[in-house]
Amino acid sequence: MRYLVLAWDGDDPDAPARRLKARAAHIACASRLQAEGHLLVGGALLDDDGNMIGTAAIADFATRDELDQWIATDPYTTEGVWKKVSVTPYRVAEHYTHLYQPD
Repeated sequence: MRYLVLAWDGDDPDAPARRLKARAAHIACASRLQAEGHLLVGGALLDDDGNMIGTAAIADFATRDELDQWIATDPYTTEGVWKKVSVTPYRVAEHYTHLYQPD
């Protein structure tokens, strides 16, 4: 099943530094998930000034438990970057499937 994941960083003064510190490990995790076929697309949520304030991703996991395991172990979670995460089952509209072709 595919899921839309929206994860927001903390808004305290130390939030950008936490994100920067955990970023390399997060990118390594995301790269692994992409190679395994779980992460279809992902990127940063930005504020009006272009600062990173969160993450948006479309992920594909067999079960919600597997998705939750990824979120729980992602460096942005374990290092306190993400403070709020929402997960919604997601389906690409048939009309647009030609625009996104994984692999």
